[in-house]
Amino acid sequence: MANLHDVLANKIGFGTAPLGNMYRDIPGDEALATVEAAWNAGIRYFDTAPFYGAGLAESRLGEVLSQYNRDEYALSTKVGRLILDEEEEKGEGLFTHGRSNRIATDYTADATLRSIEESLKRLKTDRLDFVFIHDTSRDFLGDEWITKFDEARTGAFRVLARLQEEGVISGWGLGVNTTEPIELAMDMEQAAPTMNLSATQYTLLQHERALQRMMPAALDKGVGIVVGGPFNSGALLGGDYFDYAEIPPAVKARIDQMTAIARRHNVSLKAAALQFSTAHPAVAAVIPGSSRPERLAEDMAAITARIPGAFWDELLENRLISAQAPLPRS
Repeated sequence: MANLHDVLANKIGFGTAPLGNMYRDIPGDEALATVEAAWNAGIRYFDTAPFYGAGLAESRLGEVLSQYNRDEYALSTKVGRLILDEEEEKGEGLFTHGRSNRIATDYTADATLRSIEESLKRLKTDRLDFVFIHDTSRDFLGDEWITKFDEARTGAFRVLARLQEEGVISGWGLGVNTTEPIELAMDMEQAAPTMNLSATQYTLLQHERALQRMMPAALDKGVGIVVGGPFNSGALLGGDYFDYAEIPPAVKARIDQMTAIARRHNVSLKAAALQFSTAHPAVAAVIPGSSRPERLAEDMAAITARIPGAFWDELLENRLISAQAPLPRS
């Protein structure tokens, strides 16, 4: 089993949600070229999920990674969504352009094992390094999230804890866009996670809530955090979305302030975002996603770019970042 510290030179991996045709219909050759570009840029940790385009992202990732030595990279996917043979008309959503298969939400033990087996086939591999329980949180499940969390606690949690004990996987946890489920899971006495994927919650743009409980608890318990969505759905870099929805005016105003400060110090906000997230000692990796090959070399350059201390000082003075956040001062 791969250890992230062994395969990551700069705490940076690749998130594959865009490869599931997130927001747009991505040509197959462009998607495969993006994975190749990630590999050629030196990235050796890849995260995916059945939910990303109803298996499309996993299949595209597996098509490329199956050409390489499996011992040279770390791979994670998720459970909690089963891809069914039945097809349906896709309405408006993140993966409108993905495959038309119906997706069932199921966190039971049987569904967890079935999901892993099906992911292995799509990924064309014989093993996974990390497995995350996907979206057991209010943003996807509404008021039902506690019921589904409990289903996962007696199902997926126990299965994945056993697989780690048996040495089948290196680690497991939750993969969610909110902090509360991770906080609850880390408090459990039995079948507690050893690695969590927190998307959009410990970022340059949004980190106050995570610093209250989630990050200190992870550090105290020795639980790794993988940071997904470090640009908050691209909002920080001038995109149209913030956390998968329209950007609120107050957030847009903060982004404008950050952008102006970055320009004064000749700093790339992409570099600032990646380095901010990875500066926290609980963070094992950050996994920006892309569907364009040219962006991968940018990400690798950004993670090591020099950022003057005066940039961080000005963000602090303007209360744009928390004084409690560890900063990547050189």
